[in-house]
Amino acid sequence: MTQHCTVIAEAGVNHNGSLDLAYQLIDAAAAAGADYVKFQTFRAESLVTRAAPKAEYQKATTDNAESQFDMLKRLELPQEAFAELAKYCAQKNIGFMSTPFDLEAARMLANLGMSTFKVSSGDLTNVPFLREIGKLGRPVILSSGMATLGEIEDAVAALQGVGTPIEQITLLHCTTEYPAPAEEVNLLAMNTIRAAFPGATIGYSDHTRGIDIPIAATALGAQVIEKHFTLDRTMTGPDHKASLEPAELDAMVKAIRRVSLALGTGRKQPTASEIPNRLIARKSIVAARPIARGETLSEQNLAVRRPGNGLSPARWDEVVGKSAARDYAQDEPI
Repeated sequence: MTQHCTVIAEAGVNHNGSLDLAYQLIDAAAAAGADYVKFQTFRAESLVTRAAPKAEYQKATTDNAESQFDMLKRLELPQEAFAELAKYCAQKNIGFMSTPFDLEAARMLANLGMSTFKVSSGDLTNVPFLREIGKLGRPVILSSGMATLGEIEDAVAALQGVGTPIEQITLLHCTTEYPAPAEEVNLLAMNTIRAAFPGATIGYSDHTRGIDIPIAATALGAQVIEKHFTLDRTMTGPDHKASLEPAELDAMVKAIRRVSLALGTGRKQPTASEIPNRLIARKSIVAARPIARGETLSEQNLAVRRPGNGLSPARWDEVVGKSAARDYAQDEPI
């Protein structure tokens, strides 16, 4: 059975606080064939202090004089907007998701019927928050940027401690930098996480430029891929420059679907399309020259040639040294 890779198109705050842009982002994600489009639900007052500094990438992509609080305040959507976005996603046949950054947001999203909860890397160590998310009884996707394996273990334990089974937990390997340098991505860490948490779903949240790294993650067995996208990378805002534009998102989803299809079952056996080609590509033991009845079959009078409609050369040792049961013409299968 082919492994399906769930693609989460991360709109995040790339709507710049505009509900109209948020609808356009849903349109783009649905057109690209993503499984989910994901936003972020927060109130600046609950997320940061007024003295909280910006990350360097935020300083580079927004007004350096603006505080993180003021930046986030500008990027907020009103709480009531998320019900409209969820309804629009249903109309567009794409899953709705939004990352809550506080308990009020989490409960509001739960009341909207959001089926799966995403927890950001920044809240991986927020044990009280994780416990409340776990109590909602929904599947949880947990990003692990900036984390050690021990911190992931603590987060998983917090979720399991309130009743979330490991089978409902998805762990996303992640490098929290925008854009993330390829040399710091460490995709093989997915294997480490998979080995440490049997039963969990393993995926990758990508912050690199381009689409090659998430495609590689898919080839390594990621079952969930999350990727930021925007309508226009030149727009002002903290995440636009590290995001895909719609045509790139479309190309990434198509490539992920193709790679997922190519992964197959892992069983090594001839495929349906290969079987007819065995006759053409494989070889048979044939007479290298005319052979008389009773003549000893040897390396001198035998050859291995196409097509594969005769005795397989895998049985060469069984044939050499035997007597010819009849006359053979040159190239006739033995």
